[in-house]
Amino acid sequence: MPLMKQHYFNKTIAIIFAIMSLYQNIRAQQLQKNRAIILSDIEADADDQQSFIRLFLYADVIDIKGLVATTSVHQKNNIYPQSIQKIVDAYGKVQPNLERNEAGYPSADKLSALIKKGQPGYGMSSVGEGKDSEGSDWIIKVLEEKEERPLWICVWGGPNTLAQALVKLKNTKSTGELNRLISKLRVYTISDQDDSGIWLRNTFPNLFYIVSPGGYSKATWTGIHTFVQGIDNTTISNKWIADNIQEHHGPMGALYWDVAYGMEGDTPSFLSLIPNGLNAPEHPNWGGWGGRYEYYQPNLSDMDVNGFTGGVPVAAETRPFWTNASDSFTPYIYNPYGRAVKKDTVSFNDNKVTLWRWRDDFQNDFTARMNWTTKPYNECNHPPVPNLGHADEITVKSGMPFILDASGTTDPDGDNLSYLWFQYKEAGDFQKDLRIGSAENLYRVFLTAPVVNKRETTQFLLRVTDKGRPPLSRYKRVIMHFVP
Repeated sequence: MPLMKQHYFNKTIAIIFAIMSLYQNIRAQQLQKNRAIILSDIEADADDQQSFIRLFLYADVIDIKGLVATTSVHQKNNIYPQSIQKIVDAYGKVQPNLERNEAGYPSADKLSALIKKGQPGYGMSSVGEGKDSEGSDWIIKVLEEKEERPLWICVWGGPNTLAQALVKLKNTKSTGELNRLISKLRVYTISDQDDSGIWLRNTFPNLFYIVSPGGYSKATWTGIHTFVQGIDNTTISNKWIADNIQEHHGPMGALYWDVAYGMEGDTPSFLSLIPNGLNAPEHPNWGGWGGRYEYYQPNLSDMDVNGFTGGVPVAAETRPFWTNASDSFTPYIYNPYGRAVKKDTVSFNDNKVTLWRWRDDFQNDFTARMNWTTKPYNECNHPPVPNLGHADEITVKSGMPFILDASGTTDPDGDNLSYLWFQYKEAGDFQKDLRIGSAENLYRVFLTAPVVNKRETTQFLLRVTDKGRPPLSRYKRVIMHFVP
């Protein structure tokens, strides 16, 4: 290539990458990230290590505020902050490449500064006067920041470090200030892994709390690794994990341990904090990658009181909180001829469905980000950007036709896109099926509002999936109000 042409070619490429970088930085600045502190009993099982690797790959879109090593019923007397540091060190080796694929990844030094030691003792016996820890003090410090965004506490082990923080606040703050601080908290615990969980719920009745109490086997979070008869479970197979996460995926993949008791049992605590157009963490009853939950007081008779809890007692609950909910779900599957998708011949209904129904999407998203750790931008896939040709909340009169429209949807890699519209009736109060009057995989679909004699609400979801490798999905949620 002549020198003059080479000069202009290089200049053009530089301009393209500058524009791309500017776009990514603007996007990172505009994104309202969810704040989160992680409490982890790392080293009690392989799954904490696995979950940290996934978490750090989303550090550009989740505002990580603390990484606290804790105990649990499975590890009562030891904490291992150094094990978190080891994963942060691996992240530091790939952070520059992650940044080339998406702006906003914090430095490894910044994450290291967030690693704190929680309470090294077990449960409520290690909560009270003189039981403060670096971790409990850090929770208070972050909670007291002048920040309007809620603070999520994602609990992968026992929550007694959080309990200690609230004990100290209760003893040192006025009732009004205590309630103000508690109103900023959002707690998601992976079951009850010490006896401080139910104490927190009983002592602070206004504390926003998501949990599946009782035996682990009936918990919603287990949907992340549950083998489901009647569907393709490939994306949770050991071979898929080896091929897509562990092997040829750099320092992070090398640290992703083999499954011991269950793949990434802690990951559901933050899956719904990832901004993907579906997740709505302030509305657990709307459903998302981390499952769907409803607000009620569960009866002891409805819990799995004899199932495995590691020895944590299962007691009667005294107030409502966010807990297990069920979805009725018939999967859409690939159709080799004719219309590109069709409904499967099997249907499912239970609380785990609310999580595993999205499993292929979030597993593909995970492996795409693992590729970001080692490959250049042009060899990686990046998610599509869905758009609506109308508002995301619509009111339609009884019996009138309406249109759902995905005009303006794009893909950063220029990939071909597939569309799918479907009703998510569990997220609304109108519980009847609404038939789409055209093929549901068109970018624009036609429907007719039901005849109603009072205001009723349902939700429709748009799922846009590119044809990159791996295929990536993003969503739009449309809230429909039907009025007489």
